[in-house]
Amino acid sequence: MNGNKKTNYRWVVVILLFFATTINYLDRQVIGLLKPTLEKQFAWTESDYGDIVMAFSAAYAIGLLVFGNFIDKIGTKLGYTLSLVVWSVAAMLHAVVKSTFGFGVVRSLLGLGEAGNFPAAIKTVAEWFPKRERAFATGIFNSGANIGAVVAPVMVPWILGIYGWQMAFIITGAIGFIWLIFWRFFYEIPAKHKKVSPEEIAYIDSDTDEDITEPETGKVKWAKLFTIRQTWTFIVGKLLSDPIWYFFLFWLPSYFSSTFNLDLKKPSLPLVIVYTATTIGSIGGGYLSSYFIKRGWPVFKARKTAMFIFAVCVVPIIGARYATNIWQAVALISLAAAAHQAWSANIFTTASDMFPKKALSSVVGIGGMAGSVGGTLFPFFIGFILDTAKKAGNITAGYNIIFIICGLAYMLAWVIMHLLTPRMKVVKL
Repeated sequence: MNGNKKTNYRWVVVILLFFATTINYLDRQVIGLLKPTLEKQFAWTESDYGDIVMAFSAAYAIGLLVFGNFIDKIGTKLGYTLSLVVWSVAAMLHAVVKSTFGFGVVRSLLGLGEAGNFPAAIKTVAEWFPKRERAFATGIFNSGANIGAVVAPVMVPWILGIYGWQMAFIITGAIGFIWLIFWRFFYEIPAKHKKVSPEEIAYIDSDTDEDITEPETGKVKWAKLFTIRQTWTFIVGKLLSDPIWYFFLFWLPSYFSSTFNLDLKKPSLPLVIVYTATTIGSIGGGYLSSYFIKRGWPVFKARKTAMFIFAVCVVPIIGARYATNIWQAVALISLAAAAHQAWSANIFTTASDMFPKKALSSVVGIGGMAGSVGGTLFPFFIGFILDTAKKAGNITAGYNIIFIICGLAYMLAWVIMHLLTPRMKVVKL
């Protein structure tokens, strides 16, 4: 251990989490950008594509439940390793399937593996950061989701144009194994890490006595978590907001293509702008609640106030139906998508605020499962609405209905979360 000077190695850890999350979203975003090509190749309807997205979402939900509890038992280093190997192999297997059913199978495997990312990352942040820095750290690594979505609209069409759609899956899937080398070499928990000074460990553990309610070790009965009101607060927040992000990821390319004739075989500036805005939202959202805390606000008041602001910022997306050109739509969607990621950085951190580290991955897994259940059902609804609108000759009307739902979802989530836990007290297990 480095005892000569105070280290800041925790920020190296955040960089590792950032790149893992970037790769995670790069891999899941590929199919949305290849949708027009694959629709022609395999004669997909909107409902067929919705079923494939549902297969991913359902497996992701199951994976979150499994990995959340699993990571609490085996630790973040091994848990992250297993998760990444599964999802990277699954991403590459997309290149060899020959049918719509085959895509459903490999999307399921991808969802199962990718589910380990957030339970592992949130637990890692809780292990390496005091509460006053967690939202900002979470916002930084969570912005990787947006960077992955920014890289994909540039990288995937380029690979598609030169090498074909199969290589787009193979190349993006293989990137994960490069990250794995760095993870295995540079990561360990703070107490075991040779490059972390005693001063930094003391800072990591510097939460006040009233924040630390019990030892952070020992087993927690998984089923018991479902009896706790704070668990349901997190569940509701994820259930109502995660499906909207799934829509932004999997249908925005198709929306811009069908409504504004965007050519998805070329690098897509509108998509790059949208997902760049989400990066700002993720980091800025994490910073805002951390800023409130540093100004002396109670932790839960800071989180809840920040999340209310972000919920309000999503509402204007309802006005996308009146957009007369692509850039008006890009502005409204960019604001909503950025607000989602700001919301996401804070809702994840509320879990680490309310629960001890020994149960955190399990809670994140449970809430993530709820979000994925919503993400499983919402694509079914989207596919139905868009197919109906397409048959009527006005697919834009279908998207308008979906934007209304997007605009109201976060305010509804915030109100229910507030009613469930007005003061969001720390859980004693």
